[in-house]
Amino acid sequence: MTELNWRHQTVIQALLSRGPLKEDQFHRIFTGLTGKTPGSDRQRFDDFLLKINKALSYVQFELRGCRFQYDGQVYYGVVNNVSDEESKLGTKYSVAQIAFYKAIIEAIVQDGAAQGTISNIDALNLRLENQVLMSTTSQSHGGLPHVPPALKNFSISMKEKTLDELVQDQWLSVTPDNYIGLGVRSFLDLRSWFRSNDVPACEVCNEAGVKAALCQKEGCTARIHEYCLKKLFSERKGERVCPSCGTQWQYTVTKAEAVEDDEPNYPTQSQPPVGPKKKRPRRNEVGDGDISGSSQASLPGGPNLRRSTRSSIRLQ
Repeated sequence: MTELNWRHQTVIQALLSRGPLKEDQFHRIFTGLTGKTPGSDRQRFDDFLLKINKALSYVQFELRGCRFQYDGQVYYGVVNNVSDEESKLGTKYSVAQIAFYKAIIEAIVQDGAAQGTISNIDALNLRLENQVLMSTTSQSHGGLPHVPPALKNFSISMKEKTLDELVQDQWLSVTPDNYIGLGVRSFLDLRSWFRSNDVPACEVCNEAGVKAALCQKEGCTARIHEYCLKKLFSERKGERVCPSCGTQWQYTVTKAEAVEDDEPNYPTQSQPPVGPKKKRPRRNEVGDGDISGSSQASLPGGPNLRRSTRSSIRLQ
């Protein structure tokens, strides 16, 4: 097993105690511990993270980086790679709360407009009964699945309290226009779920396009994150076309964005290589193990995914 020194241990402890850290915060910790910056000594930074992940792999954990799709900022966090019954024991959330979280995630990722959000009212009106699996052991005489009392009795006030907790623990977030979106921890923990389910990927980075811009051509399914669009079109200078169908893409790179693109871009650890997308097998449920056994703060965690209908009612 790889031995870690006190510097590695300090980084792990910071992520476990404070939760996901923004890239600049994570870099400051690295610089304070080593006297080096990722920009001036990238190899040392990569080796530092690699050594941590080699040690964490023995307990099925991973130090991972991701972009928060609502603002494009990079975050680092420690996640649990195990999806089993034992990992669920670490969650502080109840069965009903986990089902509620799963229902929100499924409603958001199935939105064809790729806005990456759901209104507060729509979230509170989600039916938890739809999270009950159809199985031979859970059917009643009428052929319908047995709905646990915990789901039947999960009231609106309980849902409101759960929303507050999920936002506080960074599994969900509240956007500037007061809609509910995925939290940083969801993007960190659910990467494998996004890939193995029918969640369309960004044409540029190949990550799940939960919050993305869509090609304007009817019939084209291309979607691209806003921050990926900025990078793509700033590199192409005058060319502004969809990378999938070649249709003109209405986008303008501002002077401020052009200046930002001149700054060094640090890739995140565990970022998958950009390449042609592979067809993903369709599954219809968010697995409990994907979310319930996270190391970051015990996270919360059915049937067919349904596209949610967005309400015009904003979060009060």
